[in-house]
Parts: sequence; structure tokens; C-alpha cells
Amino acid sequence: MNPDFDVIIVGSGPSGVSAAFPLLNAGLRVLMVDGGAAPTQTFPIEDFISWRSNDKYQFKRMVGDDYHALKTHDSDSPKLRIPSLGYVFDQFKVVNKINSDGFVAVGSLATGGLSNAWGCGVAQYSNEELESFPFPASDIKKSYEDVVARIGISGGCDDDMSSYFGLDQWSQPPIDLDDIHKHFLSRFQKSREHLLGLGFRLGRTRLAVLSKDFKGRQGCSLTGNCLWGCYRKSMYSASDELPVLMKFSNFKYMPGFVVSDLFNKSDDITGIRGKNISQNCYEEITASKILLGAGTLASTRLALKLLGYLESFNLLSCPTAAFMMWIPRYFGQIRKSTFGSGQLAFNIKTDKGVSAYGATFPTTAIPVSEFVTHMPMGVRASISFLRNILSSCVIGNLFLPGRFGGAKGQLDKLGELNLSYSKDPSIDDSMMGVAKVLRSSYAKLGGFILPGSFTVGRPGGDIHYSGTMPMSSVPNVGETNPNGVVIGAKNIHIIDGACLPLLSEKPHTLTIMANADRIGKVVANELRKRGA
Repeated sequence: MNPDFDVIIVGSGPSGVSAAFPLLNAGLRVLMVDGGAAPTQTFPIEDFISWRSNDKYQFKRMVGDDYHALKTHDSDSPKLRIPSLGYVFDQFKVVNKINSDGFVAVGSLATGGLSNAWGCGVAQYSNEELESFPFPASDIKKSYEDVVARIGISGGCDDDMSSYFGLDQWSQPPIDLDDIHKHFLSRFQKSREHLLGLGFRLGRTRLAVLSKDFKGRQGCSLTGNCLWGCYRKSMYSASDELPVLMKFSNFKYMPGFVVSDLFNKSDDITGIRGKNISQNCYEEITASKILLGAGTLASTRLALKLLGYLESFNLLSCPTAAFMMWIPRYFGQIRKSTFGSGQLAFNIKTDKGVSAYGATFPTTAIPVSEFVTHMPMGVRASISFLRNILSSCVIGNLFLPGRFGGAKGQLDKLGELNLSYSKDPSIDDSMMGVAKVLRSSYAKLGGFILPGSFTVGRPGGDIHYSGTMPMSSVPNVGETNPNGVVIGAKNIHIIDGACLPLLSEKPHTLTIMANADRIGKVVANELRKRGA
């Protein structure tokens, strides 16, 4: 009996599309399935300041017809409160049977997955970081290059973050900075030696955002709509690659197919079982190989359910913090449209060896309501205060390495994935050490973190979940081999964050994509030798 396809890819996010290209180029028959959720609102064309001030229906974007922003007011990230992004996260935990206690669990059933709502930060893991991976660093270097050549990134320049990101040889020029960030960069150069001595370095963000037109997408026009959707497609989303994939005659895409189970039919045939939502029926589809790219949590549950593995496992996740900073020099400046995502990035290394990554953002394209809860005063006073000071402020975030995450997971007998959190005993000291360097460094640059605004995020709020079934050179059940093969199952590979053995503080999505590309090439070679 022959399988229906050579390869089935579960998920259409960054890992799924990255694995698909080498498979399709090898002539293999590939099926991609996903939850199929799609946007219900169009992206704004006017700049943020204009539509926020002049559009009489702007409340629909800000609050939502169903009061989405109010219903999700306790969410950690502003992304989760944007009405037009609701479809990205909707029903993920329910459909995937994921429960969490003290840990924020987020995923996506949308076409393109979480890349519809990410910050677009990209980085290449260093040789030192890749030593934790069970294959030579050279095996993934070519995949980094191939992925970047496909998606386009910006930010390349000779600064103190060049070696940290390791991407300048493939990058478009940086996107223009606003006045405050130009000021920071200028002040950093004047105090560079002193700040480097503190363990603080600063430079341009490297982003999967175009500064120049590329493959039918347009360069950033500084409208500030980064949270609300980029009609120019300057910001990378895996969903934008689906039309390219569908040009391959050997590719089939089935949106709205929710996988409930995996099964092994024989040594050479495996399959997926799930509900075809559009047909309102359950189906089984077979393939020689299955590649799981449904997101760390969903992929982990499917793989463990197949194995019947009920042991506890670690979940890597980056502790986070957010802060708001006032720059007195710019008090009273007029609000201007600007790039709405991270403009400058920083890396901090404390004297205790803790490394942190973060970026600063303009406040222009973020509702005042997002800042009110962090002010040490009443709501009415906070709104009045912020209206006067907000144009001279920036906001920032920072991430610590995933080893501090403190989360665990376990599949129960009902097939539900239960997540829990136990605080790492060293996290408070590590975060305080980073905050101390952050405050003193930015004070030297003319920026002052507002009292009470430095806020540690809830566990899991980073959404950088990884390492649940890590790759290993000598893997056990519950782990994967160097090519992401699930130990104890046949012909099933994990290609998303679940198989990463290390989660750095730096952006990790590009590493997931490069590893998926690498595994896609391995699978393509294996199936060609098999005569598929």
C-alpha cells in the first residue's frame, strides 16, 4: 500500500514553510495542514496617528465590535488585546487540550501561526550556543543563509551588536530611527567604553522587516501600524509564503484540518487523524514522513500522545520584563509617525554571568491604556500625566535565557497536556542584576526608567517555548535524535521549538526556521534514496 503523500507537514508557521521548500524542490509530494484561522479585519493604510485621530470607526480597531480589548485586559502582551489579532490566538488551548497552572500558554490555529503577531526579531545562534546542539554548527549555517535569502531581513550595520546577531552579511540596511533612538545611539558612541565596561552594548535591531522592496513585498514606510497589521507586507509572516508554495504542482494545502492524533501504520507509512472543518468530517491521511511544526506545545502533545509517554518534562521559556523610560530632552516634542517595533537592541552581561537581550520601542503606536496600569497613581491622573509625557518616552522589554524558565509539563491519561510553574530560586537575583545595569546604562544615555514601570512578566508570557523534546546525540524516549526524529515512533520528526536543546535570551525564531530547513533537506535526501 502506498501512502497518500510523501510528507505531511502539520502547521503552516515559520517552521512548517521552512521545511516545505527543500522538500518541494526535491520533487516530493507534500501536504500541509493547519487550523486555518484567518484575519477578519483589513490592515490600516493610513499611518497610526492619522487613523487614530480621524477615523470615526477607529474604536473597532482599538476595542473591537465584541469588546475584545476589554475581555482580554489581563493579558500580558498588548498583542493579545489587539482586536484584529484575536484570530491568531483564539481557541488554541481548548482545541489542543492544554491546561496551565501559573504559566501563560499561548499558541495559534491561524494560517502562518504566531508569525502573524510576532516582533520580527531575528538572530543567529553563536558557535558557542550551537555547541548544545547534537550536530556540527556547520550543518545549520547554510540553512540560516538560505532562510534569510528567502524571507529578507534588515538592520545590517557595523555596530556593537553585529557579532551578537551574526546576520549582517545577508541584511538589508536598517530602518530609519526616530529622534529619541538616534539620540540614544549617539550618546552610546560617546560613552561606549564606559558602558561596555558595565556589560552593556547597544545597536540596531535585526529584524525580519524589509527596509527595501523584496520579492513583491514593500519596504517599511514608517506608518507605525506594526501592531495593527502591515498592508505593505514589510513584516514577515509565514502566511505570505503560502501563495509561493501553492505554485508547486506537488504541494497541497488543507486549511481547517485540526490534527487530533498521529499513528504508525507500518514501518514505512505513518499518518494523521483529525477533523476537516470545512467538510465537517474526520479523516485519516497517510505519508512516508510526518513533520510536526504546530508550535512547541501542540507538537509536544501530539508526539507524547502517540508514545503514551506520561512522564514529566522540562519546558524552556524566557523570563521577561518590561519598562518605560522618560527622556527629558524630548519632553513636549510633537508625535510623529515612525517604525512601531523594536528600533534599538541591547545586550547586558552581569558580573554573575547572566546574559539578557532586549529592545526599545516608540510609544507612538501604542494606546495610552497600555501604560496606565503601570503608573503609581490613579487611572485619571495617569491618563493626564501620560498624555503630557508619552511623546518623550520609549518602552522596552528584556529576556533572560530559557534555562531560568521554571516550567514543566506532563501528559495525562486523557491525552491532555498540563503545564505548571516552579520559580527558579536564582531568578530574582538575576533579574535584579540585569535591571541594575539597565538603569545605570540608560541614565548615562539620558533615559530614566519611570518608578514602578519595571515589571516582571508572568511565566510563559514570552511565548518562546522550547526544549520539551530536545534533540540529543544519545536520545531517550521523550526526546528526539539530531534530525528531530521522535524516539519511540517511526518517521515522525519535530521541526519547531520543541526540539531545540537550548533557548538563548536572543530571538529564536530564525534558529527554528533554519533547523526546520536543515531537517527538511535531511528528509528530502532520505526519501529520494528510498525512491519515494
